[in-house]
Formats: sequence, C-alpha cells, structure tokens
Amino acid sequence: MEGAVAPGFERVRDTFLANFAEHGEVGAACCVYVDGELVVDLAGGAVAPGGAPYIRSTLQMVASATKGALAICALRLTERGELDLDAPVASYWPEFAAAGKAEIPVRWLLTHQAGLPYVDTVLPMSQVYGWQPMVELLAAQRPLWTPGTAHGYHALTYGWLLGEVLARVTGLTPGALIRREVADPLGVDFWVGLPASETARVAPLIIASAAPETPPDPFTMMLFDPESVAHKAFFVPNGLFGSMNDPEAWAAQLPAANGMATARSLARMYAACLGEIDGVRLLAPETVREASAEQAGGRDAVLQIESRFGLGFQLSYPLRPFAGHGSFGHYGLGGSVGFGHADKGVAFGYVVNQMLPGGVVDPRSAALIEAVFAAA
Repeated sequence: MEGAVAPGFERVRDTFLANFAEHGEVGAACCVYVDGELVVDLAGGAVAPGGAPYIRSTLQMVASATKGALAICALRLTERGELDLDAPVASYWPEFAAAGKAEIPVRWLLTHQAGLPYVDTVLPMSQVYGWQPMVELLAAQRPLWTPGTAHGYHALTYGWLLGEVLARVTGLTPGALIRREVADPLGVDFWVGLPASETARVAPLIIASAAPETPPDPFTMMLFDPESVAHKAFFVPNGLFGSMNDPEAWAAQLPAANGMATARSLARMYAACLGEIDGVRLLAPETVREASAEQAGGRDAVLQIESRFGLGFQLSYPLRPFAGHGSFGHYGLGGSVGFGHADKGVAFGYVVNQMLPGGVVDPRSAALIEAVFAAA
C-alpha cells in the first residue's frame, strides 16, 4: 500500500487493507476530501494478479462513473447560458426530431426519461467506436416509451445522446470537453478517448466470477437474457463487455462508459462541485442543489428495480446507496464510484480493477464509505 490518511481517518486505511483479505481485492485506490481538504489518499495491490504495484497514478476504466463528468460539463454550460436544459434536443440537433422526438427536452437526457436506452440495430464494434453511426441511429430511433412518462437507465446511450448535444453546442468531442471543463482546471487525469501514450498506466479490468455453487443474482441473470431491455441497454449483443480491455475501446468516445481516471480524479472532481479546490469551483451551490434533487425516481423501466436520478447523477437507492440521502454522483459497473455529499462536505473516489457482480451492493466501497462518514 502507498499513501496516507489524516489523523482520525485511520479506520479508512484499515478498511482499505481489509478489503484485500476479506473481499478479494486485487488493485484499488481510494481518495477522500472533506471540506476541501485531502484526508485519504491510498492505493494498493497490483494492476493484475502477480503484476506491477497498483499506485495512486494508475489509470482505471471507471465505467458509468464517467457519466458524472459528462453531467458536470453539461451543467457548467448551463450556468454560462450556453445550454438550456428545457429547450428541445432538436433545437441543437435537428435530426433528433425524427420519430416523434421533436419535443424531448435536453433535461430528459440527463434524467434517463427519453425512452432511448438502446437502438434496434446491432452494429459491429468498429461502428460503435466511430461515434457518428450511433448518433445517426439514435436520431432515427423511436422511443421505447412515451418520453417523460417513465425513466429507465440509459446505460450507454446516455453518452451519445448528451454528448452529441454538447458537441453541437461546443464543437468539441466529449473527451475534449471533459478535459477543458474538468480535468485541466483541476490538474487531474480524466480521459474519454485515451491517448496511446497513456495506455501503459492502465490497470485492466478483471471480470467478476462467482463461486460455482453461487447462483447468479437476479440483475446478472436479467443482464444476460437476450430478450431483456437491460441486455440491449448494456450493449451485450455488440460485444462491448468483451472489449473493455481493448485499447481500441479505451481510445474511443464512449462518454457513458470508458472514462479512464484515478481515485483522486473522482474525489477532486466532486470536491470542486462542493467548494473551491486550489481556486477552482466547478458548479455553483444552487446548481448542485438542483442537480442533486430527485428528478426521476421509482421503478426503473430498464433495470426493473427502484432507481433515482438527479441531473445526470445517480442519487442514493438500495442497489447504489452511496452515503444515503444527500449523496450525488455515479457508480461504475464492477465497483468504481465517485460522489459528493454537500451537507457533510465529503467527496469520495474509489477505483478498482477486480469487478464484482453489478446486482449487489459492493461490500468494498460500502465499507470504505461507512468508515469515511464515521470520521467526517
């Protein structure tokens, strides 16, 4: 292990170490800010079993935790008057008006209410990576439900939908926008579209495997049911799950899923939503209040469980609890998570290479969060 904790946060260090013994951790990092001060900054284990040490600068694909960074970009544009969340998507992206979508507001892209969790066409991975083919298909796609009447997790389409609107406003790819709005001002690693020069720093994801006698959880069973909406939404048919360790996938623009970051990147990003970090504040307090208030909640039309969303952020719900009410951020499939809690002034980042099944509360991050909030 490398790094340190501030006095009073020793339990977090002990919990971090215990995760290796008790939960099969391979490589991970955890970083926490409280009231703008760095209080936890730890990394340990290996980038692969028996491999090089996992250090604080190791890059990790954080899966859907990427969505939080894209949401912050959209909210920053909104604060500057460059984006209107209540304007129709088609006012920025005219082709999107097809198939009865002319009145869908930008807001519903952030709240997973647009009814577009997948497209009807299965594309080869080269076209999934190519941006424009997916954008064109989503523009032509008819919604699965009447937009605004339900919400359902747009596991991957969130990135193309919101990303295309932001690209029409700024002229930038999502990765370039995240660099401009988040990563460069804070001096952190957060990449969507990883440069080849950075690939040696990446810890590959290790796919979750259960003991032979352990039945799969209901979420996993649904995810691999080819008839389920969840299966289509997570793009299993296209082979994306099997490409998570492919450098071509790392280099693509997949801003709902392929962000490369460190624990410090996630924690520092959310800390700068709550207050100034070295003179940088990403979001105004009133923006944080609106974005972290429930915009859509109840039974999720894709996941078939309860879920809650603010503006681009997951909020606390049973499967993704964060630190309870007041938390806003995003988990990533497999275990990585970043979030903020305005009332407590806490910003938390955790990245991990050993994936666990997505249909359970991850015991590793849950234990670390409990330890942090016991001390904060």
